[in-house]
Amino acid sequence: MDISGIHQTLQRDAVAVVFVNVLLQQVGLPVPAVPTLLLAGSLAASSGQLGKLLAAAILASVLADALWYAAGRRFGYRVLAGLCRLSINPSSCVSQTEARFIRWGVSSLVVAKFVPGFSTVAPPIAGALRMTLPGFVAAAAAGAALWAGLALGAGWFLKGTVQAVIAALDAHAGRALVALLAAAALWLGWKLWQKYRFRKFCAVPHITPDELLSALNGGVQPLLLDLRGATMVAETGPIPGAIVAEHDRLREAVGDWPKDRPIVTLCACPEDAGAVQAARSLLGEGYLSVRPLAGGYDAWLAATRRDSAPPQ
Repeated sequence: MDISGIHQTLQRDAVAVVFVNVLLQQVGLPVPAVPTLLLAGSLAASSGQLGKLLAAAILASVLADALWYAAGRRFGYRVLAGLCRLSINPSSCVSQTEARFIRWGVSSLVVAKFVPGFSTVAPPIAGALRMTLPGFVAAAAAGAALWAGLALGAGWFLKGTVQAVIAALDAHAGRALVALLAAAALWLGWKLWQKYRFRKFCAVPHITPDELLSALNGGVQPLLLDLRGATMVAETGPIPGAIVAEHDRLREAVGDWPKDRPIVTLCACPEDAGAVQAARSLLGEGYLSVRPLAGGYDAWLAATRRDSAPPQ
């Protein structure tokens, strides 16, 4: 790890380095940008140069966000579902993030940079929900200015401390690399452990689409809670007889439903993550029969199409 080389590159091409680093990070690559911003801020020779660095960071962030915004506007919920599948921890489902985005509105884009995972998910949600482009760009730019400005400003005001840390890292580059790799290994191990624990958490009795169709056509019909995000519901339409629900407002969705009557939860999440979480939550509140739908919305759609298809 050539700390001095990184230091020299930043001194020579700070604006370009900041632009590329921020762009790659905001596109979604695991490239940390805050350390670069801190170092670049500490190396700025004047407030004018600091302003150029901030402008480069804002431009890179807005460009990356605009790409995700366009993808969300073009492909809708499919982009969100893809992001959810790429997550190492599928319990953090996009539909939950989407519900919070709708509740918080434009202000969510301003704080998105400070919330892990939300920075990449918020722009495509804004596009899928048809947020106006001028409003999106303004909010994304304000959020980027706040995030990058704080990092660059901290580097500027603490330049002595930052330079001392860089000198120490340069003097002990080998140890610093070992410590960095160890930290990365611990982080990855923790995430994999979370994934393992979540899969054990998912080990609850499910209901198959065919069983659900039979129950809906039978005597005692279950309450069907549709936990898909608003974007997907708007694009594909509601499920007949289902109640659209949010994870944070399950009690309102259930209403006065008797606790001894069956409930089925449905989502469009990898591994039925959202449906399992909702089922666990309701079981914890005393409801006796709550089962997530195996395969989620895609399995439900396939089963209903098969059920309604004319016999060959």
